[in-house]
Amino acid sequence: MIEPSLALYGEAYAKVDQHLEELLEQTGVRYCLLVDRKGFVLSHKEALWAPRPPALDSVATLVASNAAATAALANMLGERTFSEQTHQGDNGTLYVESVGDHALLTLIFDSSVALGKVKVYTRKSIEKVVVILDEIAEMPQPELGDDFSKGAVSLLDDLLG
Repeated sequence: MIEPSLALYGEAYAKVDQHLEELLEQTGVRYCLLVDRKGFVLSHKEALWAPRPPALDSVATLVASNAAATAALANMLGERTFSEQTHQGDNGTLYVESVGDHALLTLIFDSSVALGKVKVYTRKSIEKVVVILDEIAEMPQPELGDDFSKGAVSLLDDLLG
């Protein structure tokens, strides 16, 4: 089973969540999603006034896939990567920017929001979020031994019969 490349929880999650909330307020975008490069939503925020959001898991998967394809194009052109992508339609825009090597910050907004403003505030937010993600990536992963597995199975058997 494919799992997220980062586990964002606790204090780190709260900090990232706060940065996304601030970005939402500063820019007027409808949705902010922090997506790992495998396509998992790590965190998301939506404006109170925003209409029903699209299927965020689907958006995350497609954004990550598109980023991987764009990275391949960048390599073909002699670049390590392209750090941002913009998809503009008649009524809406999808803006994606890399958050270090760990994640992609995805913003969805309508035509009333200026792309330049989004780019400026997004870069400021990314500077803060990348520090948090770098700290998480450097943390040692907990190793759960056979005793934990046996205990968990036993507990589930007791609970579920």
